[in-house]
Formats: sequence, structure tokens, C-alpha cells
Amino acid sequence: MSTLRIGIVAGEASGDILGAGLIRALKKRIPDLEVEGIGGDLMIAAGCQSLYPMERLSVMGLIEVLGRVRELLGVRKRLVKHFSDTRPDIFIGVDAPDFTLNLEGKLRETGIPTVHYVSPSVWAWKQKRIYKIKQTTDLVLSLFPFEAQYYAPTQQRVAFVGHPLATSIPKSVNPTAAREKFAVKDGEKVIAILPGSRSSELKYLAEPFLDTARWLSERISSVRFVIPASNEARHDFLSRLIAEKYSDLNIQLVMKHSREVMSIADAILIASGTATLEATILQKPMVVAYKMASLTYAIYSRMVKAKYISLPNLLADEKLVPEILQDDVQPEILGPAVMKALEDHDYTQYLADRFTSIHALLQQDADERAADAVIELLRSRGWSGNVRTAS
Repeated sequence: MSTLRIGIVAGEASGDILGAGLIRALKKRIPDLEVEGIGGDLMIAAGCQSLYPMERLSVMGLIEVLGRVRELLGVRKRLVKHFSDTRPDIFIGVDAPDFTLNLEGKLRETGIPTVHYVSPSVWAWKQKRIYKIKQTTDLVLSLFPFEAQYYAPTQQRVAFVGHPLATSIPKSVNPTAAREKFAVKDGEKVIAILPGSRSSELKYLAEPFLDTARWLSERISSVRFVIPASNEARHDFLSRLIAEKYSDLNIQLVMKHSREVMSIADAILIASGTATLEATILQKPMVVAYKMASLTYAIYSRMVKAKYISLPNLLADEKLVPEILQDDVQPEILGPAVMKALEDHDYTQYLADRFTSIHALLQQDADERAADAVIELLRSRGWSGNVRTAS
């Protein structure tokens, strides 16, 4: 029996987490599995041979993409040729739908089964994408339980797997060790600042978030701001910015360790994205913000149908946390919202109760369920290799 070979492409840090978990779960069942494509440090550590740096795919926004479109199209064209020539048994696109769905479609045309891990936000905007997804993808792995209903018109094969973060983070997190590691003083308020992992997010959010830190430092007697940088490039950018404009503030910049940073925080100022789900599972009050190029926002704001943009609000179907967008992303608006998260104890207790319910809903052992769904698809397409029982 020939070795099972999987092609996989992830486009950003959150996809790297998902892809790595799936690879590990598959390798427990199929130890001699071969995996190649595009992944970050976690996927590479899990056994993926990355053909290109994942960082080159991590770009957000219509206007921002235009400056990189030739490079992105070139990478995708080369991937199509590579996988068409080498013929993996299955191809998995992890999130990044603008890049991966077209890649999946090209490969599916050659007879390679395709999986898309993380349902695109068809419930929020561009709902007709379900028809393109049906044409390009044999299986959608869905993180959230409400998503499958949107694919009913096409009878798309969908598997709800839950979210890996809900499994990896325990129901009760004791931050004592992390507070000792970061030498948090008694009575000191800790505010975590997470302006995003993409360069485009830092471009629009880093300074407003740091201006808000200054606003807060003028009103809180003992406060520390801790910023986890997702990689060296982000760390260098933030380090220069802090040195040039914000050296007067009590700011601690750390490399990675975002979960530990969030666990010690009394409140979090955070860019909309996957990190808000991690903050939810950690039961942390947060203020969610997002800003992008004006033209990009003008286009997106006319297309989005969902009531909310942040994951905690979407999953709760109510406005649990503030969502502050575009021109409102300024310290005079962000600051008071963070103060409420610090001072309103009835509000924070309600958040903790609702966040506990969301955690339970998503705690489905996602890596294992995703691996099961991929193997089931392979079986349905005639693959007959040996699979160990997951332990």
C-alpha cells in the first residue's frame, strides 16, 4: 500500500494552529503520512514540508491585496502545477478562502478530492459563495454549529468539528503561574493589547490602541500594558513604534505567548479575529475593534449582512462585547469601553457565565473530529489504507 500523501495550504496564524492540529491527529492514525504545502511554524513542527513562507499569504483587505496580487497569483499558479504533477491523495485548504478556494477548484478538476477547513463567512456576506464552494470543495469542516444550515441549498457535505481552542484551553484557567512569570504586582491592573497578527492590521490599529493605552494610563494609577507580538517582524515594528512615540508608558512587549498574556489580563483591547475566541474561552472582558483602508471598508460595509463582527457576539447572538469600527477607533471611544470592562463587575460576571456556555458548545475535540471527517472522505473515494484507532 502506497504512503498517503496530503497537500495542505494555510494562509495565516490561525490557520497554522488548525492545520497543525489536524496534521497531528491524522499522523496518530496514519504514522507514515506525508504532508506538504504551505504552513507556519506549527504546521512545519507537526510534519508539513512548507513550499513557501506562509507569511507571504497573510494579507487582509481588498486594497491591500491589490498591491500583492501578482505575487499571490504566481504562488497559486505554481501550487496548482506542483500538486497536479505530484498528485496528493487529498488537498486541504485551511481558511484564507480568497486564495484556497480557487486552488481547491483547480485541483478538484484534476480529480483530487478537496477539503476546506473553516467555513467562509457565508452567513455574513457573499452568501452566494455556497455555489462556488460546492463546485470547488468536496467537504467543508465547520468550526461553528450554526454554519451547516447555510449550505442546505447545495447539499454540500459539511462536518461540524468544533474549535480546537475550546479543547486545548481548560474550562478553568488559573493565571497564577503566568502572573508570577510576568511579575504582576498586587493591585496592578493588566491590560492586554492585541492589535492583530497581519501587517495591515498593525498599520491601522497599533497607534490607536497605544493612544488608548496613554488615555487609560492617565486615569488608572497602577496599570501595565502587555503586547504579545506574533512573530519577529511584528515585534520589530512594535518595538520601534513604542520607542519612538510611547516610551513614557508602562508597556511590556513580548514575543508570542498571547494566551499567557491574555490569561493575566484584567481586560483586553483586541482586533476582531480568532484571538477574540481565545479571549472568550479564557473568560476575559474585552473591547473588540477593527479598522482598514477607507475604500475597503466602504465596500465591505455594504456587503456584510451579519449583525455582529466579533466571534463572541456571533456565537451568543447578542452584543456581549463592544465592537468599535473604523473612524470610531480612537482613544476617546475605546478608553471608556475598556474602563467599563475593568470596573463593572456585574457586567463581567454576566460575560463569564455566557462565555462558559460558548466554551461548552465548541468543545468537540476538533482536531480528532476533523481527522475522522477527512478519513471518511478518503474512504468514500476508494482509499483503503490502514488506519490506527485514535488514542
